[in-house]
Amino acid sequence: MNELAHDIYSSCPPLRDHSPSSYRKRLIDVARWTEEAGFKGILTHTDNASLDPWATAQLIIEHTETLVPIVAVNPIYMHPLSTARMINTFAYLHGRRVDLNLVSGGFARHLRAAGCSLDHDQRYDRLAEYGEVLRLLLAAEKPVSHAGRYYELKSAALSPQIPPDMMPGFFMSGASDAARNAQEKLGVTRLAYPREIGTYQGPSPLRRGGVGWGVIARETADEAWAVARRRFPIDKRGEKIHDFASAGVQSRWHQHLSEDAVAAGAQESVYWLYPFRSYQAFSPYLVGSHAEVAGLLSRYFALGVSAVVLDVDGTLEEADLHHARIAFDLVGGKKS
Repeated sequence: MNELAHDIYSSCPPLRDHSPSSYRKRLIDVARWTEEAGFKGILTHTDNASLDPWATAQLIIEHTETLVPIVAVNPIYMHPLSTARMINTFAYLHGRRVDLNLVSGGFARHLRAAGCSLDHDQRYDRLAEYGEVLRLLLAAEKPVSHAGRYYELKSAALSPQIPPDMMPGFFMSGASDAARNAQEKLGVTRLAYPREIGTYQGPSPLRRGGVGWGVIARETADEAWAVARRRFPIDKRGEKIHDFASAGVQSRWHQHLSEDAVAAGAQESVYWLYPFRSYQAFSPYLVGSHAEVAGLLSRYFALGVSAVVLDVDGTLEEADLHHARIAFDLVGGKKS
């Protein structure tokens, strides 16, 4: 199988509607399907309604050979020294690398529950310092001291030192100006849910960007839309739930996407927002034939996108990742 020119990841399936045993099986299945499709890794999540991302990453590693978990890290849950020790432990015990997705937290009630009173921009300032401290700890050959606004270290060190080939890649989530500023400070790939492609202007507006969406691709558009409509039917109650839930979300990407979704309604196009509008998914979807999806993917990649995280909804099948891989293979620039 040829190597893809861009880094493609899946994501952990939603927890709802599962027993512990059925969720464990579902997570293992999705991880194995992702690896078999030739994608690079899988994104974990972290909030008060999710399982611990590090325990989730360990299960993924134990049931795959090469898949790279992107572990979501929120400063309200873990000190950077603890995060560095976890990365080191995975490298030592499993000989496997994990990447990191730095998140600031977007649900007001979750932040309150953890006693976080920082405003939106302050949380991104803290996140940037968090990433800087992590890098110091992981790269240091001698004990590290640091005195910053949010963190202080006095001769902190990792033992044993992490091997160079196990150093994590860094991602960061966010769509606001504060998120972009933190991205520039850290020089990382910023993950966000993309708006409709006509929204973007200027040269490479998504440079060093990663995008998240679902993909329902099939041989023909009719086949793809038959699957899409069956999985995400018109749901007026879901639309009302979305509107209610959105009132408590501070994330700028969510606000922007909600505005777009209300405007689009149930309109069908290759870039499809109705699953998000009706609270059936948390991202846009690309729906169409392999060629149609590949065509839109090419346009986003031309804007500077370097990574894609595929949404995994409750009805994902192995065939979905197979067909998504066909669409990505149709995009020019594959590595050999």
